Amino acid sequence: MEWQSFYSDCPRMILGLTIGAGFLIYYLVEAVKRPMVASRDSAWRDFLEENLVILQERYWPTPWCLESRLQTVLASILRYRLLPRVTYKKEILQLKDGGQVCLDWLDSAGGSDSPIILILPGLTGSSQSDYIKGLVLTGSKTGARCVVLNYRGTAGIELKTTRTYCAANSDDLEEAIQHLSTSYPNVPLIVAGVSLGASIIGNYLTTRGEKASKYLVAAVVFSTPWNMQLGVKSMEKPLCNLMLNRYLVACLCGLVSSMSYQLAGDHKWNYDHVMKSKSFREFDSRFTAMQFGFRDAEDYYKTSSLHEKLDDIRVPLLCLNAADDPFQPMEGVPVEAAKRSSHVALVVTARGGHIGFMEGFLPTCTYYSDRLFLQVVNSIFANLDKMGAIKKEANDFAKRKSVESTTKTSS
Repeated sequence: MEWQSFYSDCPRMILGLTIGAGFLIYYLVEAVKRPMVASRDSAWRDFLEENLVILQERYWPTPWCLESRLQTVLASILRYRLLPRVTYKKEILQLKDGGQVCLDWLDSAGGSDSPIILILPGLTGSSQSDYIKGLVLTGSKTGARCVVLNYRGTAGIELKTTRTYCAANSDDLEEAIQHLSTSYPNVPLIVAGVSLGASIIGNYLTTRGEKASKYLVAAVVFSTPWNMQLGVKSMEKPLCNLMLNRYLVACLCGLVSSMSYQLAGDHKWNYDHVMKSKSFREFDSRFTAMQFGFRDAEDYYKTSSLHEKLDDIRVPLLCLNAADDPFQPMEGVPVEAAKRSSHVALVVTARGGHIGFMEGFLPTCTYYSDRLFLQVVNSIFANLDKMGAIKKEANDFAKRKSVESTTKTSS
């Protein structure tokens, strides 16, 4: 009778407690999970499981921000408000075709013989992007020198040619890596990339093969758009995904507008038509595909996609994706391919959005992705002798897969 009396007197409180208990159960069962790690039994997997404590822990996403688009947007806002502006030392790198990129070095970080971390931003990012500053400040804690590769025409650097950048082309990255290796010989080098930067790194690794292995100790990528065809289709779904799509394309058009002194005029593309783009597909059809010689946007997306190219990689690679990433549906993440690989390790969290990975009830400046980055970089630079053996295993695996593929094709 007392319970019935309490229920009749306080129905709203009972309803609130019921909803709260239901959400808590949902949060603990569906959201709080250990990350899935996809990689075959190998020296690389053993190394990661031995050194990365974070892989044995549950990821506790921010409970009031579980929705993927909300994670994506709010993580960016919070990083922007909480992270300080970073002071860099600029280095302009002149490229073979007359273009130029800017290498932004974290000021007063490391010595001339310290390891180097080369970081690549996302689609419209630069060295002052919130998620890049997070990685730079995290990487500097390892004692390494962090340097950000700002793409052509970004970060206030003049565009010298009519060529910009795209996910499928890694020529500028290759020149930057060669420059760093020549300027700082025998210094360990790791590359790290986010979103589009992850795609550029992936395409560098798959197209340069053994050459990439010569220069790099390892690579770390975040929120990789593995299958760009699926990713673009996902971003065309109404309402929230489409709104994000249009916002980012507006940013792209703004970037192109800032380079109009080179990009407007008589070219393969129609500048005014490009500026009217409202979606990734329209922008890439009207501009990216024409700039880089693809038949159309679909051809560009297919060429840029990495989900079927893992066997071509010869560098130890750690990849972090969220299963709810709106830019990359889970069915496009190459889990099965990673399970067969000796040196590509795919870490997938249940939540995290795209470049989100907020954690705890009150997120601060450090996110799950930053903690993962700190642990893997610290472990690699502290165990360079082991990395040599891991790289050899990676090369042997890639060579064996290449022979198997050639034999299968010829038969």
